[in-house]
Amino acid sequence: MRTPLPDALPEPDAVARAHSAAVVAELRAKIAAAGDFLPFDRYMQHVLYAPSLGYYVAGARKFGADGDFVTAPEMTSLFSAALATQVDAILNATQARQLVELGAGSGALAADLLNALAARDALPAQYLILDVSPELRERQRATIAARAPAHLARVAWIDAPPATIDGAVVMNEVLDAIPPRIVMRRSDTWFERGVTLQPALAWAECPMVDEALIALAAERFPPEIDYTSEINVMAEALIDDLAKRMLGGAMLIVDYGYPQHEYYTPARNGGTLLAHYRHRALADPFVWPGLVDLTTHVDFTAMAIAGVDAGLSVAGYASQAAFLVNSGILDALQATGAPTSPAYMREASAVQKLLAPMEMGETFKVLALARGDDIAWSGFAQGDRTHKL
Repeated sequence: MRTPLPDALPEPDAVARAHSAAVVAELRAKIAAAGDFLPFDRYMQHVLYAPSLGYYVAGARKFGADGDFVTAPEMTSLFSAALATQVDAILNATQARQLVELGAGSGALAADLLNALAARDALPAQYLILDVSPELRERQRATIAARAPAHLARVAWIDAPPATIDGAVVMNEVLDAIPPRIVMRRSDTWFERGVTLQPALAWAECPMVDEALIALAAERFPPEIDYTSEINVMAEALIDDLAKRMLGGAMLIVDYGYPQHEYYTPARNGGTLLAHYRHRALADPFVWPGLVDLTTHVDFTAMAIAGVDAGLSVAGYASQAAFLVNSGILDALQATGAPTSPAYMREASAVQKLLAPMEMGETFKVLALARGDDIAWSGFAQGDRTHKL
């Protein structure tokens, strides 16, 4: 038994349905073993990352027009060309000139970023990709071989972050896919949200026993009202871990989210969790487990604090639109040809989506966390919002 699909959603084919059934079968065993309550972060971890089954490690196409969503690098290579402006400055301030990308998706960002850095005579000594999916690794390799064949030899895939990092760390739409804890305050009592079987997958609550998590939620949630939202301690731990490995350079985080005072508002009671399936956003996280992406918005204040506590500094925080304009995306667009040419019009349509406030320009933010103060930060020359974190 499964959650009914909204009428507008296309049905998966028989192979996809069988795959989802296998994911649910393992979930049933996990939920039963956990006493009929599985915390939501463990549910999300399973449906996204379970070996051979999870959304990101199985073979279904995820990115692009025939997938479930489109990311900025798939829309236009001009995104990477603009990002290269800032990555160049980061690499130029380091000795080892490492470039580490987490969660490289289809490989489009890696291929285009390598080409853009080569055009600037600023290639990294190494381009390291950390990705958990064997299927995506092969797709990334194929994409780079097709679009940036001269630079494939610089690329290596790794299973864990390097012991030390001296260079640039790039994360584009990575933190939103890290499973959060979901905390509920009801009548001054704290609960954790999770998953049960009734017999279908369904929401359930269990009394919260994690005092540290309660303290975080009490600090962040609006006072004196019933409230439910995410606390992404795993994402904060990732930033802490990466920061402690950094000898020099900086990390660039591009994702959708808010500073803390905008994330935890009374109007946003219920949190930011969404499912993505065939370019549709769904509120129900139990539709076709294993076939559907799950994401939450990023608390950029928490990420900044995690970096600062590990010894980094906040070098800048801005909307994606401001960062890309500062980094020269409009100049790159102009260089594609005459404004009436098909190439220009195609790229202009993509750039409009990246910059428009009602599209990605305002929803997406860029946070830079740096080791040292010798990097030129042109990406934050105007529109820096660090004071709003």
